[in-house]
This record gives sequence, structure tokens and C-alpha cells, in this order.
Amino acid sequence: MQTLTRKIILCFTGLFLCFFLVIHLLGNLQLFLPAEQAHLQFNAYSHFLSGNPLIKVVSYGLYASIIAHAVYALIITLKNKKAGGSYQSDQRGRSSKWYSRNMGILGTIILIFLIIHFKNFWYEYKFGSLPLDANGNRDLYQLVVELYREWWYVVIYVLSMIALGYHLLHGFFSAIRTLGVFHPKYVKGIRYFGIIYSLTISLGFAIIPIYIFFNQS
Repeated sequence: MQTLTRKIILCFTGLFLCFFLVIHLLGNLQLFLPAEQAHLQFNAYSHFLSGNPLIKVVSYGLYASIIAHAVYALIITLKNKKAGGSYQSDQRGRSSKWYSRNMGILGTIILIFLIIHFKNFWYEYKFGSLPLDANGNRDLYQLVVELYREWWYVVIYVLSMIALGYHLLHGFFSAIRTLGVFHPKYVKGIRYFGIIYSLTISLGFAIIPIYIFFNQS
């Protein structure tokens, strides 16, 4: 498979994951509601997602996109190093951002976080023995609160979101260039949009465990 094809697959899976992050963040904003309301509403929302056939189909696309994005990112990184095209070995390293030169490290941090995140929430919700709330839905909210009461988990979560923010910042610009729409006329607007998007997503997710830690402890 040619390098350009790999980059296009990496690009489209990345953009799909960017879209998913927006939807996921919007759903998680319910955790900022008053505790009693958030408890029942968040669990009802989780129940709806787990039982909706369309959402199940989308979730399969999500899992496939995560795997494909990680695999092709690894392949491209190894190919670049083998060809001597890494940032460290050419003049780009002097002017490129540090997060652009360390996308492999940032991606690895995010992947490890995703494994932990899936284990703690997705796996427990699907296969664990969660109690039921007052409406008969699995009590995912209580699991979220219990984990976010642990300071060490909050620290890991926040650091992972910082890595995600830088990963998104570089990935967004790379995707735009791969698609050939990084036109000089719109470069400033695209740059601002990428920065705002990356900050909104990373800060939005990072604030949630911090809020719960200080308000539910």
C-alpha cells in the first residue's frame, strides 16, 4: 500500500474520531448537572446509547477507526524512520513544534489511556455487575464518580487530555494538508479553528474529572 493511501486512511479515521469526540463531550456535559439530576439523566443517556441499533453500528465504526488509526500511524512512523525522514534527522526539526516531532509518544500515551478508559467504563458497563439506579438503568454515573474521586486517576486523565490536545492540534493540520485544502487564503481561519477545537476538546474533557473530584468528594 502506497504511503499516500496510508496517509489518507489515517486522515479520514482521524477526522471521524474528531467528530466522535465532539459527540462524546456533549454527552458527558450532563455530568455538570446537579448531582441527582445528573445521576439519572446520565444513566438514561448511557442506556439509550447501548440499546440503539444505529449507535451500535456507529460504535463498530469507532472501534475500527481507532484500530486503523493506531496501526497506520505506527506503519507511517516506522516507514519514515526507516527512510530517514524523521524530524530528528532533517532540518525540519529546527522549526517544527515539539509536539509535531513527538506524535509517536503522544499517540502512545493516548492509546494507553484509551485501553484503561475502555476497561474502566466500556467493559464494566457491558460485562461488569453494575447496580441499577432508581429507574432500572445500569449505574454508570456512580462508577464515573467513584473513579473521579481518586486523585491519581484525575491526574492521569488530565495529563492524557493534555497529550490529546497536542495530538489533535498537529493531527488536524496534517489532515487538512493531506486533503489539499490548506489554501493560503484560508490558512489563518483554519489555524484558529484547529486551535479552538483542540483546546475545547482537551479542556472540556479534562475539566469533568476535576469538577467531580472537588464537588463529589
